[in-house]
Amino acid sequence: MSKPAARTPTLEDVARVAGVSRATVSRVINGIRNVDTEIQEAVRKAIQATGYTPNQAARSLVTRRAGTIVLVMAGAPGQGEEFATQVFADPFFGRVAGGVVSFLRNHGIHPVLMLGETDKARAEVVDFLKRGNADGALLVSTHPEDPLPRLLTDAGLAAVLFARPARPVPISYVDMAHQAGAALAADHLVARGCTRVATICGPLDVPAAQDRLSGFREAMARHGFPYIPIAEGNFTQESGEAAMSRLLSEHPDLDGVFAANDLMAHGALLVLQKNGRRVPEDVALVGFDNSGPALTSRPQLTTVVQPLEEMAAEMARILLEQIESPEQAPRSVIFDPTLVIRESA
Repeated sequence: MSKPAARTPTLEDVARVAGVSRATVSRVINGIRNVDTEIQEAVRKAIQATGYTPNQAARSLVTRRAGTIVLVMAGAPGQGEEFATQVFADPFFGRVAGGVVSFLRNHGIHPVLMLGETDKARAEVVDFLKRGNADGALLVSTHPEDPLPRLLTDAGLAAVLFARPARPVPISYVDMAHQAGAALAADHLVARGCTRVATICGPLDVPAAQDRLSGFREAMARHGFPYIPIAEGNFTQESGEAAMSRLLSEHPDLDGVFAANDLMAHGALLVLQKNGRRVPEDVALVGFDNSGPALTSRPQLTTVVQPLEEMAAEMARILLEQIESPEQAPRSVIFDPTLVIRESA
């Protein structure tokens, strides 16, 4: 004889165990604030004891919330279909997504991933949010021409941006002190005795790349080095290789290099080794981000730490606060950098 299926716990079961009314349990589950903290705790314990699972659809009718958010990876206008491949191959995007997912899953929220690389894709993001399919958006976009931050704020939608917007937009964002991070790299190279230093910068229409370059230049100037050779890359390993080749051709006696991210630093390392330059004995090399390539490179890279996972979690936390209190003004959170010293410098 088959065993009867276990009965699914109900709201009434939770109320009975907690010793409160069904209405009080409903208010706690739906996040309504005017419930005593002791009663809230009693209800939470009763939910755990009974194994009750709130019905998200029913909860949404009460709260008028979808119970999810959109994680948008956005690129430059006109990037097209290749952007999707870039997103999933780039350790930067992967680390940010991991930080967001880890934070939100602890709050019972599972984000929806959308891309915003074309006008059509951006319109779909805005429409998805306006239809109430999600409560807000976390936008990861490092290109200054991306119109999505303005589209979201103009539509009155809850949104938080990763990295300072290139143009003034009333949107909350999380970033780090890039200039200070680049200054750490300059200080370290000079402390090692480097006197012929060059830098591989990121694309100079990106605010973070601008800040890292200006921070490095200014710090080197304070150390008495007014001119720093520059080669521009685009944050890829291939661009780091090309930039390092140009620098070696024009400045064959250089003894120190700062690359504005670890992928470009790894590319620079390969070119230096190919040209018979020992790292760090002949050329000291410092990267930025403390991403995967910094650990897989041989030698491992000395690099400026950008705590992407922590920054992503903070971005998600700000968005949840904004969803809870839509009237609050936009805010910014800036993280301080650190330098991790390994084998390359």
